[in-house]
Amino acid sequence: MHAFDVLGDPARRRILELLAGGERAAGDVGAVVQAEFGITQSAVSQHLKVLRSAGFVDVRPEGTRRVYAVAPDPLREVDAWLDHFRRFWEPHLDALETELARGKRERRQQQEENRD
Repeated sequence: MHAFDVLGDPARRRILELLAGGERAAGDVGAVVQAEFGITQSAVSQHLKVLRSAGFVDVRPEGTRRVYAVAPDPLREVDAWLDHFRRFWEPHLDALETELARGKRERRQQQEENRD
């Protein structure tokens, strides 16, 4: 399965977002995803299986629990593919950063003038 097929599902993207914060037990992941997406534990297990099969997550047993973590290599491959397209949005982000800095500087100057 292609990386974007895996990442195309919002529940799988949410699982990766949860795991980006650190390892989590399958039950913890399941509880959040079930509540947010209204799907069954079985469906969450299937999403975890797809992520595991595609190499996006690693799993290890911890007693009776299964603990999941993000596997970085497939994400690096996605990032490398996206690198071809960064030129479309990076100049806009750079311009936004400049405008934000300018606004911050102007507010600071106004505050200093108001103190005087």
